[in-house]
Amino acid sequence: MNIERSSPFAMPRLWTGEQIRSAFLAFFAAKGHQVLPSASLVPDDPTVLLTIAGMLPFKPVFLGQQERPTARATSSQKCIRTNDIENVGRTARHHTFFEMLGNFSFGDYFKKEAIEWAWELSTEVFGLDPKHLVVSVFREDDEAETIWRDLVGVDPQRVIRMDEKDNFWSSGPTGPCGPCSEIYYDFRPELGDDRIDLEDETRFIEFYNLVFMQYNRDSLGTLTPLANCNIDTGMGLERMAQILQGVPNNYETDLIYPLIQKVASLAGIDYQKLGENEKTSLKIIGDHSRAVTQLICDGVTSSNLGRGYVLRRLIRRVIRHGRLVGITKPFLVEMGKTAIKLMESVYPQLLERCDFILQELQQEESRFLETLERGEKLLANLLINQPNKITGEQAFELYDTYGFPLELTQEIAEEQGLTVDVKEFERAMDAQRQRAKAASVSIDLTLQDAIGQMVSECRKTKFVGYDLLEQPCLVQGLVVNGKAATRGNSGDLIQVVLDSTPFYAEAGGQIGDCGVLISDNLENDALLVEVSSVTRDRDIFVHSGVIKHGTLSVGDVIHSRVDHISRRRAQANHTATHLLQSALKEAIDVGISQAGSLVNFERLRFDFHSPRQVTLKELEEIEGLINGWISEAHSLQVDEMSLHEAKLAGAIAMFGEKYSDLVRVVDVPGVSKELCGGTHVSNTAEIGVFKIISENGIASGIRRIEAVAGLGALDYLNQRDVVVKELSERFKAKPSEIVERVIALQDEVKLTGKALALAYKDLALAKTFALVSEATRAGKSQFIVKRLDGFDSDALQSAAQAVLDKLGEHSAVLLGGVPDPDDQNKVVLVAAFGSKTVVGGLHAGKFVGGVAKLCGGGGGGRPNLAQAGGRDAIALNRALDFAREELVSALN
Repeated sequence: MNIERSSPFAMPRLWTGEQIRSAFLAFFAAKGHQVLPSASLVPDDPTVLLTIAGMLPFKPVFLGQQERPTARATSSQKCIRTNDIENVGRTARHHTFFEMLGNFSFGDYFKKEAIEWAWELSTEVFGLDPKHLVVSVFREDDEAETIWRDLVGVDPQRVIRMDEKDNFWSSGPTGPCGPCSEIYYDFRPELGDDRIDLEDETRFIEFYNLVFMQYNRDSLGTLTPLANCNIDTGMGLERMAQILQGVPNNYETDLIYPLIQKVASLAGIDYQKLGENEKTSLKIIGDHSRAVTQLICDGVTSSNLGRGYVLRRLIRRVIRHGRLVGITKPFLVEMGKTAIKLMESVYPQLLERCDFILQELQQEESRFLETLERGEKLLANLLINQPNKITGEQAFELYDTYGFPLELTQEIAEEQGLTVDVKEFERAMDAQRQRAKAASVSIDLTLQDAIGQMVSECRKTKFVGYDLLEQPCLVQGLVVNGKAATRGNSGDLIQVVLDSTPFYAEAGGQIGDCGVLISDNLENDALLVEVSSVTRDRDIFVHSGVIKHGTLSVGDVIHSRVDHISRRRAQANHTATHLLQSALKEAIDVGISQAGSLVNFERLRFDFHSPRQVTLKELEEIEGLINGWISEAHSLQVDEMSLHEAKLAGAIAMFGEKYSDLVRVVDVPGVSKELCGGTHVSNTAEIGVFKIISENGIASGIRRIEAVAGLGALDYLNQRDVVVKELSERFKAKPSEIVERVIALQDEVKLTGKALALAYKDLALAKTFALVSEATRAGKSQFIVKRLDGFDSDALQSAAQAVLDKLGEHSAVLLGGVPDPDDQNKVVLVAAFGSKTVVGGLHAGKFVGGVAKLCGGGGGGRPNLAQAGGRDAIALNRALDFAREELVSALN
């Protein structure tokens, strides 16, 4: 694209999305802002599932929990929101994935500069005509209105005061808050300035939001001015692209439209010639393709929980809408390739993780197709057991869990004469939306509990636990039985912050230490606190435990002592985890990367990205490598260095993990080198032995190995020895013969089961054949209706088919029974109709379904062979009498 520029920010003839992003960042860089990269979609903040706002990465800075990285910052932050997912593709502006351009001030500039620069950027850099712009201010913010009107020169009629609901931002009931001011683009300024309604989305679109964080709200609702005011702004990249590219919606911008064109070509259709429903499906696919590609890139994998569920739901919506526009073959990989190509220049990590992203998409698409089949089977069971209709909750389960469209559920139910409770389904859908909104929208910036308050008032804890397991220390803060306190007594549950500690706090997958706090005077042990866990909030360590006897007060000098046996166990397991990652790279694939880990006192767990199961032979090789390194007695080297130096030295970093500029590198020379803040053995020989317990898949493309090392391995082997001795005693066999004996028993059970099943079928056949002579004549036809209890549906179906073959093509057989005499809530019915009977107008599926309804059930199948079920065994005889009457009437 040729762009004429008379200044660094000259307006091009046609803006691309990439140019808009670059111009925004360059503008604020020229104003003294540090350009910061986008944070991951997986936030550090545990109160939020995904990064849902541009300001979220700066939350600790706004709270004063972290030092500001700079006085002024600007970024283009990738975000995910699913609280309005039903609007995606149906409105011009709703998305799941979007980019938020922002400029931030941390106690530096404030309202005047933020407003003036926003106007300069909008009108001079992006070249928007002021007659197309309208601004909103909070109804009580006279200062902002004055700046817009008198300093910027906005027409007073185009400065609109709005209520608190629209133009006052708050972090929650208490905490930082302040008024907002927004800039709207007016697509139809010729309508004039009278009665401007900014909620008219056909005329206005908000594209720039300025938040003036200037107050603190207390529990009584009182607003107190902040000592240092902050600025938080957000400009939607997709919205600005719509405005500058002159297209009717965000989807037809160059940020998304190439994806729409790709899916249209896969479906063999022309987007511009489609109706609204088909266009909506293509927009949803385009939007969701960006979202799922970025989520997988940031380490999210499909599951039924949390972020994994968000990803799975989005992928299944893509597949479903692909089917709605006629795509019957797998296509997610093609959409992933297009999305990566579209965004790789801005997010190069997409290209780095391309193979993993495409593999996850392919596997989840295959899994969904299998899930769809399971959904169909579940629906079939519901049809058998529901007398009148499918409940809304059941239909919602099919939709939400199996991705089964409501329309398909209705269609299949109608074929069986049943209905679906659509209103109840819609209520379940609405309840899910409300849950999603509650979980996705709010960002809690308040310190709500006593522990958080204690932490906010304490100084940094000095950690000495790499070198010492005992340390005298000062009590800085105390929470007793859930409340802030200055003193605790015997029996109290406490959380305590010390000025220094040898206790390792839970981090990096390693469990926190346990131990005791005692009186500083070791001869006088009046105080005893049992510490059960240690956690970390920034650089402050919180020790949780119970006072066994004595008292503990803020200001006391006490003695902290780590349980050295538990520490030794954790150290062995943690170093073994590093060895395990190296062994996986050597035995399986050098590209294997960590997806998570857990190190505790008993065992270790290591999650890693792999498309396939690790074979038994490979597991043996991995064990051999690790135990070999242990026996070689490698001395560990631990150094602190800059992150840049560590990467140059080849240290492995956990993908998605954030590191400070100064990092700790744990090196097993010639074997492993990783960034790690955990505790480790000083020599691999201290581990003793390593044993893998299990290997299994936990999510698409992620495998998990659980193992034991050191004393934990000894415990595990002792337990196995006890089991082996007991089995040897029971089987009267040597340990080496146990497997052979178990296999023989399994084979014997299988043969017995098969023989029993055949015996049941033969018995059913024998009983039914005895009835052939009793067949009832009706016109040219014969039929049998009989009750046979004690047989399952397979046995009855085989018997019905065999008798039908005896009676001929003009015949009909209907058998019913209760499989288990102890369960009077299950009835099985089977119908088999000859070919001439079917030609004559009878349908086995519809016929047996009608009979089953009399037993409180339903079902169906093919015209010649079908089965159904019911829940009322008492009604079975009456249902069979009804079947006889119907067959006599129909066959005559």
